[in-house]
Amino acid sequence: MLGWELPPHNSGGLGVVCYQLCEALSKKGADIEFMLPYKADHGIDFMTVTAAHPQSVVEILKSGIAYDSYKYIFKDGHSETHDLYSQVQMYENAVGQLVQKQEQEYDIVHAHDWLTFRAALRAKQTLNCPIVLHVHSIERDRAGGSTGNPLCREIESLAFTLADRIVAVSQHTKDMIVDDYDIPADKIEVVHNSIEPDALSPLDNENAYHYINAMRAQGYRVVVAVNRLTVQKGIPNLLYAAKEVIARAPKTLFLIVGSGEQYFELITLAADLGIAPNVIFTGFLRGKAWRDAYAVSDLFVMSSISEPFGITALEAIGYGTPALITHQSGVSEIMRNCLKVDFWDINEMANQITAIVQNDALRDTLHENAYHEFSKLNWNDAADKLLGIYGQQLTGAVA
Repeated sequence: MLGWELPPHNSGGLGVVCYQLCEALSKKGADIEFMLPYKADHGIDFMTVTAAHPQSVVEILKSGIAYDSYKYIFKDGHSETHDLYSQVQMYENAVGQLVQKQEQEYDIVHAHDWLTFRAALRAKQTLNCPIVLHVHSIERDRAGGSTGNPLCREIESLAFTLADRIVAVSQHTKDMIVDDYDIPADKIEVVHNSIEPDALSPLDNENAYHYINAMRAQGYRVVVAVNRLTVQKGIPNLLYAAKEVIARAPKTLFLIVGSGEQYFELITLAADLGIAPNVIFTGFLRGKAWRDAYAVSDLFVMSSISEPFGITALEAIGYGTPALITHQSGVSEIMRNCLKVDFWDINEMANQITAIVQNDALRDTLHENAYHEFSKLNWNDAADKLLGIYGQQLTGAVA
């Protein structure tokens, strides 16, 4: 298994999905070695976690969250700063060296997203075994519907063409792969993401947001968005909708959780729209503050322009908050009891948010029905589908 992150050293949902999926696979007998581009203690006992980086490196210093630059410190004392693309190349080289040295045989190479696809191709060339590419997003997603970075597209195009099998996290994602890269539809299997309700860390008795709780006691209602602040997530549309909501329901607060390249742009936009007093930007959060942001809110909004899946909607429901999601998301394919809107329909987004913040009974009923769906979710079906895909590829390889 090739991946870019695992919790608690993760910047988003990809690491969480990889962790829970691998745990489900291991329970069904899969023997997994997960190769990461960094070394850290993840406290994992159900698979082997291996650092795939230059073996002369003694320390890697991260200069920010997500996929920013890193500083590599080597045994001889010199250091190098690498951007994302050189890290991808270093990871590819390190994976190639590791699989060549390993005494054990690998039956399948399973790689998650474009950051690991070159390494998967290198491993396929070295090991002569099938590769399965797991697609959590493509470049058009990350670019908010535009063409995006040509280097990323080139890596995706080559990898999709040479892959033995492709796994898409939603039908939405499968359709985009077919449209963007002319890949035959029968080469792509849809395996929806899921969540383990019991895996969510429990809330405690005291919410961290004392100020917001005090405002709620005065009749305020809270709308939360938990995202990386990137063009893909459509937060400007949410702020434009927020202006209309606040005009109709002045006692509405918007809690924006996350960080990213649009952080200062969005703060400026909130000020320009005249809604800054009602909008709170928390920055990047983990742990209790992250969990409590869901729990203190009346509605979670995922305004993404293109969201391959959107596991944050499930997390919100698990922590007691109903969800408004865009039709342009994978999670909308499996959840019925959510409000849904097109990302571009700011007026309808405002209408649906206003309906919730002005009607506690509607909020509670929506969450009750959503939680009933949520409580039935698990990774078993996804793990069974993947084991079936592995078996098909191994049978084909033997034949």
